[in-house]
Amino acid sequence: MDLSGARWRKSTRSSGNGGACVEVADNLPGVVLVRDTKDRDGGTLTFTPASWTSFVGLAKEHGPNA
Repeated sequence: MDLSGARWRKSTRSSGNGGACVEVADNLPGVVLVRDTKDRDGGTLTFTPASWTSFVGLAKEHGPNA
């Protein structure tokens, strides 16, 4: 899979103090990519859009600010 066109953005839940940050690329057809901001070459998680939507929904429902 060619990931060269991925447009990465930092998660809105990432802290601004260099802490735990993730980046998400959701501009490629049929796939959502997630990686660690501090280790961009360390690997990428790949989700279907439906799985990612489900994960985000559950995280919002059960997260620390729920």
